[in-house]
Amino acid sequence: MSEISEHIHHAALRDGETLIESFSANKSTYIREHIMLAAIGSVALTGFLMYYDNPDPWVGVVASIAGIAVRGFYVFNEQMGMIWHLTDQRLLAPDGRSLPLSKITKARRILSGVQVVADNGDKYFMKYMGETDHPIEAIIAARDAKTSY
Repeated sequence: MSEISEHIHHAALRDGETLIESFSANKSTYIREHIMLAAIGSVALTGFLMYYDNPDPWVGVVASIAGIAVRGFYVFNEQMGMIWHLTDQRLLAPDGRSLPLSKITKARRILSGVQVVADNGDKYFMKYMGETDHPIEAIIAARDAKTSY
């Protein structure tokens, strides 16, 4: 765990609360998803322009790649700084929200992310996880350990 992550986390912990694990976005997953978005956007936008008989359908490829690249560059540091903390009591979101383990009904994979669903229907989305099975298993194990005693 990084020094910054440790500092942030200790400030957010309650008395008697223990950090189990921290999860952060994965750089290669972030880049791979943006390449995929640019490819899908290129096909869709070029198809749209061809359907409407635009004389320059190649603009769809250029516009899609440029748009996704600018977006990817602009939000890269923000997304890489999103660190989720799992404690023996709660799941702490990067924005300061917290979800008690007893309120978690499910955790599931959506593309490269992990969606955590609360019993009231609230959803928390951990984006760009390099490996989704481990966070899901850790969250469910922590929830089950908390509710078993």
